[in-house]
Amino acid sequence: MSKLLVGIHENRSAFSPGDTIRGAVLWQLDRAPRHAEVNLLWFTRGKGTVDSAIVLSLPFDQPEASDTRTFEWIAPGEPYSFSGKLIALIWAVELVLNGGKLRKRTEIIIAPRGQEILLGDVAKPLKV
Repeated sequence: MSKLLVGIHENRSAFSPGDTIRGAVLWQLDRAPRHAEVNLLWFTRGKGTVDSAIVLSLPFDQPEASDTRTFEWIAPGEPYSFSGKLIALIWAVELVLNGGKLRKRTEIIIAPRGQEILLGDVAKPLKV
Protein backbone atom coordinates (compact mmCIF):
# COMPACT_ATOMS: atom_id res chain seq x y z
CA MET A 1 0.00 0.00 0.00
CA SER A 2 1.30 3.45 -0.82
CA LYS A 3 0.28 6.86 0.46
CA LEU A 4 1.36 10.14 -1.17
CA LEU A 5 0.40 13.63 -0.03
CA VAL A 6 1.26 17.16 -1.19
CA GLY A 7 0.48 19.96 1.25
CA ILE A 8 0.76 23.69 0.77
CA HIS A 9 1.45 25.89 3.82
CA GLU A 10 -1.80 27.35 5.23
CA ASN A 11 -3.73 25.37 2.56
CA ARG A 12 -3.12 28.18 0.07
CA SER A 13 -4.07 27.47 -3.50
CA ALA A 14 -3.49 30.88 -5.12
CA PHE A 15 -0.31 32.93 -5.44
CA SER A 16 0.85 36.11 -7.11
CA PRO A 17 4.16 36.12 -8.98
CA GLY A 18 6.91 36.63 -6.40
CA ASP A 19 4.95 35.05 -3.53
CA THR A 20 6.58 32.26 -1.54
CA ILE A 21 5.14 28.80 -2.20
CA ARG A 22 6.03 26.53 0.70
CA GLY A 23 4.79 23.20 1.83
CA ALA A 24 5.62 19.57 2.44
CA VAL A 25 5.28 16.22 0.73
CA LEU A 26 4.79 12.91 2.48
CA TRP A 27 4.98 9.34 1.27
CA GLN A 28 4.56 5.96 2.89
CA LEU A 29 5.68 2.97 0.83
CA ASP A 30 6.58 -0.65 1.42
CA ARG A 31 10.21 0.14 0.54
CA ALA A 32 12.31 3.26 0.02
CA PRO A 33 11.95 4.82 -3.45
CA ARG A 34 15.07 4.92 -5.62
CA HIS A 35 14.33 8.54 -6.54
CA ALA A 36 12.10 11.22 -5.02
CA GLU A 37 11.51 14.83 -6.07
CA VAL A 38 8.95 17.59 -5.90
CA ASN A 39 8.32 19.78 -8.94
CA LEU A 40 6.60 23.07 -9.68
CA LEU A 41 5.12 22.74 -13.14
CA TRP A 42 2.47 24.04 -15.48
CA PHE A 43 0.40 22.19 -18.06
CA THR A 44 -2.44 22.89 -20.44
CA ARG A 45 -5.82 21.19 -20.38
CA GLY A 46 -8.45 21.33 -23.10
CA LYS A 47 -8.59 20.98 -26.86
CA GLY A 48 -5.47 20.26 -28.81
CA THR A 49 -2.04 19.11 -27.76
CA VAL A 50 -1.12 19.16 -24.08
CA ASP A 51 1.87 21.40 -23.33
CA SER A 52 3.74 21.27 -20.05
CA ALA A 53 6.96 22.40 -18.41
CA ILE A 54 8.70 21.70 -15.12
CA VAL A 55 9.80 25.14 -13.92
CA LEU A 56 11.45 24.21 -10.61
CA SER A 57 12.53 20.85 -9.25
CA LEU A 58 13.83 19.75 -5.87
CA PRO A 59 15.32 16.23 -5.67
CA PHE A 60 15.51 14.58 -2.26
CA ASP A 61 18.64 12.74 -1.10
CA GLN A 62 18.37 9.32 0.51
CA PRO A 63 14.57 8.97 0.59
CA GLU A 64 13.16 6.60 3.20
CA ALA A 65 10.16 4.26 2.82
CA SER A 66 8.14 6.65 5.00
CA ASP A 67 9.32 10.22 4.68
CA THR A 68 8.27 13.85 4.87
CA ARG A 69 10.20 16.59 3.07
CA THR A 70 9.65 20.33 2.81
CA PHE A 71 9.96 22.65 -0.17
CA GLU A 72 9.99 26.39 -0.75
CA TRP A 73 10.00 28.36 -4.01
CA ILE A 74 9.28 31.86 -5.26
CA ALA A 75 6.29 31.86 -7.62
CA PRO A 76 7.49 32.59 -11.18
CA GLY A 77 6.38 35.66 -13.09
CA GLU A 78 4.86 33.71 -15.95
CA PRO A 79 2.93 32.11 -17.48
CA TYR A 80 -0.23 33.14 -15.66
CA SER A 81 -2.94 30.64 -14.78
CA PHE A 82 -5.84 31.11 -17.16
CA SER A 83 -9.02 29.39 -18.23
CA GLY A 84 -10.98 29.75 -21.44
CA LYS A 85 -13.58 27.86 -23.42
CA LEU A 86 -11.02 25.76 -25.30
CA ILE A 87 -7.92 25.66 -23.11
CA ALA A 88 -6.64 26.31 -19.61
CA LEU A 89 -3.15 26.66 -18.15
CA ILE A 90 -2.80 25.12 -14.72
CA TRP A 91 0.11 25.23 -12.26
CA ALA A 92 0.76 22.32 -9.90
CA VAL A 93 3.10 21.08 -7.20
CA GLU A 94 3.84 17.43 -7.90
CA LEU A 95 5.55 14.73 -5.87
CA VAL A 96 7.29 12.22 -8.17
CA LEU A 97 8.71 8.92 -6.96
CA ASN A 98 10.71 6.30 -8.86
CA GLY A 99 10.89 8.25 -12.09
CA GLY A 100 7.16 8.89 -12.31
CA LYS A 101 5.82 5.45 -11.44
CA LEU A 102 4.18 7.09 -8.43
CA ARG A 103 3.03 10.70 -8.44
CA LYS A 104 0.66 13.01 -6.60
CA ARG A 105 -0.28 16.48 -7.84
CA THR A 106 -1.92 19.49 -6.18
CA GLU A 107 -3.14 22.24 -8.51
CA ILE A 108 -2.53 25.90 -7.69
CA ILE A 109 -3.03 29.30 -9.31
CA ILE A 110 -0.20 31.70 -10.15
CA ALA A 111 -1.48 35.00 -11.52
CA PRO A 112 -1.66 38.68 -10.53
CA ARG A 113 -3.50 39.07 -7.21
CA GLY A 114 -3.69 35.26 -7.09
CA GLN A 115 -6.73 35.30 -9.40
CA GLU A 116 -6.95 33.02 -12.41
CA ILE A 117 -7.44 34.95 -15.64
CA LEU A 118 -10.77 34.09 -17.25
CA LEU A 119 -10.76 34.42 -21.01
CA GLY A 120 -14.03 35.60 -22.53
CA ASP A 121 -15.37 35.16 -26.00
CA VAL A 122 -13.11 36.38 -28.75
CA ALA A 123 -14.77 39.37 -30.35
CA LYS A 124 -15.97 38.72 -33.88
CA PRO A 125 -14.54 41.09 -36.49
CA LEU A 126 -16.90 43.71 -37.84
CA LYS A 127 -18.16 43.16 -41.34
CA VAL A 128 -17.31 46.05 -43.59
